[in-house]
Amino acid sequence: MTSPLSVAGLRGEIAVHDTDEQLHRAVAAWLAAASADAVTEHGSFSIALPGGSTPRRLYELLASDEWRPRFRWEAWRVYFDDERASAPTDPASNYHLVRNALLDHVAIPAGSVHRMRGESPDLDAAAREYSSLLESTLLPDPTGVPRLDCALLGLGTNGHTASLFPGTPALDVRDRWATRGLADYAPFDRITLTFPTLNASARVAFLVTGESKRAALQATAAGTVPAARVDPRHGTLHWFLDKAAGGGAPEAVRLSRD
Repeated sequence: MTSPLSVAGLRGEIAVHDTDEQLHRAVAAWLAAASADAVTEHGSFSIALPGGSTPRRLYELLASDEWRPRFRWEAWRVYFDDERASAPTDPASNYHLVRNALLDHVAIPAGSVHRMRGESPDLDAAAREYSSLLESTLLPDPTGVPRLDCALLGLGTNGHTASLFPGTPALDVRDRWATRGLADYAPFDRITLTFPTLNASARVAFLVTGESKRAALQATAAGTVPAARVDPRHGTLHWFLDKAAGGGAPEAVRLSRD
């Protein structure tokens, strides 16, 4: 028998859904509202997207005949949380996953999709280029950090998010918006957004599914893993969990940010 999740240490708004499908539909509805608000406010919607297995179904849902008409795709500006050291045509690439599941099926202008150059022989230089790109294409938050309208994030079983892995130098980067990352499984070399960038976002949402993530959620609540450092300074934080990950957590919980 599995133990219930303690959410006492998680900041933000938490919703636990019975199934993955319900979770992804809830995220799609949340994104529809968030993107509409951003477009009304300043004419565009900038979002950083994750790779991995958890968000794939969300991307397929957004590209479906049911959900695709609900978005002004021409106003979207797409960025990435992280990228692996791989070519954009490599199935291991986060860009490849997002392109196949979403980008090839919606009307986002090609010039509004900003991928990380994971194929670069110099990932440090590629990270600096992406940092400059963020600075030149996004308005700053009150502290001068490029501000995304939204960052979607996943959670690894070791508590990493984006490619901010435990015990790596990327965790402590404060003066750049993207940096070199290092994973603890292949492909090891990465590019990742930094905590200052994530925490400057207007909205941050974690998508977490599966019982295998429960320990990572508990460690995040306890503040002992990298994901615990995600705490938007001038924005909102949301957790979309399924029951397998959330365990005995109540179906919907609102927690203060301290």
